[in-house]
Amino acid sequence: MEKSLKSADYARLIALLVATRHKAGIRQQALAKKLRKPQSFVAKYEGGERRLDVIEFITIAEALGANPLKLFRSFLQAKTR
Repeated sequence: MEKSLKSADYARLIALLVATRHKAGIRQQALAKKLRKPQSFVAKYEGGERRLDVIEFITIAEALGANPLKLFRSFLQAKTR
C-alpha cells in the first residue's frame, strides 16, 4: 500500500480542499487565522508536506463554511467515476 501522503487519492482530497477555499474566497492567511494556526500549517497540507487527520479535515471544512460530510461524499463520488 502506497503512503497516503503521496497517493493520488490524497492529492485529490487536498485539491478538493484548495478548490473549496478558493470558492469561498478565503486566502491561506485568513483560513489559518480561523483555525488558530500559522499560515504555514495551511501551506504545508496544501503543498503535500503534511498529512491531515479526519478531525483536521472536519475543522478545515467547517472553517471554509462547507459541510464536511457533503465535501467527503463529493470526494468519494469522484473516486467511483
